[in-house]
Amino acid sequence: MDHAAAKAMARTTPAGRDGDTAPLVIVTILFFMWGLLTSLNDVLIPHLKAIYTLSYVQAMLVQFCFFSAYLVVSLPAGMLIRRIGYQRGAVAGLAVAAAGCALFHPASRSGYGLFLLGFFVLAAGITVLQVAANPYVTVLGDARHASSRLTLTQAFNSLGTTLGPAVGGALILSEGAGAGGLAQLSGAALERFRAAEAAAVQGPYLALAAALLVLAIVFALVRLPVIEHGDATGDAAHAPGAAGPVLAQRHLVLGAIGIFLYVGAEVSIGSFLINFIGAPNITALAPTDAAHYVSYYWGGAMVGRFIGFAAMRRVSPGKALAATSAAAIALLLAAMLCDGTPAMWSLIAVGLCNAIMFPTIFSMALHKLGKLTGQASGILCMAIVGGAIVPFCQGLMADLAGLQVSFMVPAACYVFILYFGLKYANMYANTVHHRES
Repeated sequence: MDHAAAKAMARTTPAGRDGDTAPLVIVTILFFMWGLLTSLNDVLIPHLKAIYTLSYVQAMLVQFCFFSAYLVVSLPAGMLIRRIGYQRGAVAGLAVAAAGCALFHPASRSGYGLFLLGFFVLAAGITVLQVAANPYVTVLGDARHASSRLTLTQAFNSLGTTLGPAVGGALILSEGAGAGGLAQLSGAALERFRAAEAAAVQGPYLALAAALLVLAIVFALVRLPVIEHGDATGDAAHAPGAAGPVLAQRHLVLGAIGIFLYVGAEVSIGSFLINFIGAPNITALAPTDAAHYVSYYWGGAMVGRFIGFAAMRRVSPGKALAATSAAAIALLLAAMLCDGTPAMWSLIAVGLCNAIMFPTIFSMALHKLGKLTGQASGILCMAIVGGAIVPFCQGLMADLAGLQVSFMVPAACYVFILYFGLKYANMYANTVHHRES
């Protein structure tokens, strides 16, 4: 197989199988770190938009460059991890992410273009971590509870996304001079203002670069169980035309579309939330204050994933997915039709609905694929590029029709996820019945 995410059908060595808890805890740290780094974008987008007087579409280039790394880097990352293994792959991903954070220092002096390069490099490192960690979690325990286990680790990813906006708001937005005086400046004074605002990014991202390097060293030294590749996921998936059988699996193709749209919707809402909350007809809060509410959005996903960890052992994944998608659509419609705090809290509450979506779609899409699981999981990781495309589409609609109306874009994404959940509502139930009979 070409893709390292692919090792979802791999098996642990006997030593690893006897003690899966400690490795799972260690891998969960990776989920936390990339959640923190990803959600900081939600703070930087309005910050850079104000500094460089960008349109919404231009500001969404941040997410476009960030999430396009999943499409560009996933396959090379898979081949890298196939060569060097999961643990070394995680170390490499941390080192690359640290380099991306370090680029923010020269970017603060050079302009928006270098910021975009920094976002891409940072995301390239996170992509390597994603490719290694998601399938690792699926094999560290009972396969029947893979969705529940992935939900638990995603909860710690959400802890990182919850803390990110609050930390970024305090360290980045509060250090700048404030974008409110931008209209009164021109010439050299404007350039000095932009330089001062951009410099607010330097310290936090250099600190993150150092933390990532320390974490890379720790992961290089710690002992994790080796995951070997079973014969079923070996050369057969490399064979010419192997993509054909994979893409012939309808539930995988629909699941990949679901991942694309889910990630796109979740990222898009977070990206526009500070601007939405700060709109005159909503709350008119300053970006520094609005950033705290972005933490509530991601915090809802965190709380929901802890709940989902227990609930998903008893509830059909497809039915749970359909119910949460329908709730997300209703909340987005309320955010579009209402003003003031009801609109704000409706949009924030979508975070709770997002809680179980990624792990549920991911595990449903891989259901009963056997030797094709490896290649299929690579396709799903590439589908995360939805985080680049959907925010860009919403930015275009926001520029043309207004910010509040533009939330029709993520609402449309959840309509498809609702369809996917309903179509495969009884997937696992049918499998259990078949085994019992």
